[in-house]
Amino acid sequence: MDLRQTLTKQFNPLVSHVERTFEHVIGSGAALMVIHRDEIVMETYWGKQSLEQSARTVQADTQFHAASVRKSYIGYAAAYAVTCGAIASIDDQVMKYLPHLDEERMTGTTIRHLLTHTHGLHGTYTGEIVREFPAGSSWAYRGVGIDMLAQIVKRTTGKTIAQIVQEQVFQPLGFMETGWRAQMDPKMVEVIRKPDDTSWYTSTSTEGDKMNLYVSARELAYWGYFHLKKGFVDGKQLVPREVIDLATTVQSPPLQDKDLPQNGFLWFVKDLPADKTEIGERVPRGSYQILGYTGVTLLVIPEHEFVAVRMFNSFGSPPGYDYLGDVRGFGDCAMRCLLES
Repeated sequence: MDLRQTLTKQFNPLVSHVERTFEHVIGSGAALMVIHRDEIVMETYWGKQSLEQSARTVQADTQFHAASVRKSYIGYAAAYAVTCGAIASIDDQVMKYLPHLDEERMTGTTIRHLLTHTHGLHGTYTGEIVREFPAGSSWAYRGVGIDMLAQIVKRTTGKTIAQIVQEQVFQPLGFMETGWRAQMDPKMVEVIRKPDDTSWYTSTSTEGDKMNLYVSARELAYWGYFHLKKGFVDGKQLVPREVIDLATTVQSPPLQDKDLPQNGFLWFVKDLPADKTEIGERVPRGSYQILGYTGVTLLVIPEHEFVAVRMFNSFGSPPGYDYLGDVRGFGDCAMRCLLES
């Protein structure tokens, strides 16, 4: 994939927004990439790949730690598994595919609940799975559901997350700067974090099931563009449109609290107004977004043929920094750029 680059001042306010965020978070590097109407209209890089004085400058091939943005790739693999019939229905009970789990604790929990963070399960530090609320009754962002999804995809398709996206997307589009890395590479950023942060971990798994996905700003933007175009890129329908439609439309069960976030296949999707959504107020319905704890954000606004990516190498939020307010502001700033042009 090679889009034409036509840089414009239209999105300079978005550059300023990322610069302000970069000043507040604790990191050494950042990037911004914007695609609008099939053209790269903004591409900017800041800082270095680590705090070392001799560190490599952040540039087009720099790979950032994607954190929870990885879930969009897991969502894609799950949507593929449904489309090809490996998973019969997302309303199937999880126990149908993972029969080794505790039946009493998993009662009523479906794949839909895993995909939309409504499963109500929580994994403890001892490895035990406990229930926080009945499946489908509320919303909570917990990693245990992601682990189950990765297992289900592998058991039903016979392929790992990484194999599926590599064969169907990365290889056809020539992606060389996206992958689950078992060891550090000179083009990868160092994640800046507190030494005692217990939520940070590394992995040597390259199956796509762990939090070790690294990706360049450009290839993450292309990943969003691939979804925007519903798999039709470079004159070819690379994957069935149904895969993308499943992944990027609301799949959340009806919830009593209407202000909770709404999800597709792990993507956050803008639908009805919701106070607790992670997408900006001005961003229109039908848009979708994925974000990570390192500050990485991918926003797709189909109504305006728009994709925006911001990247940082900061893990977590420093005191006084409103992470959700900032990421909502990123989307709202993008909309001001689009509507005031």
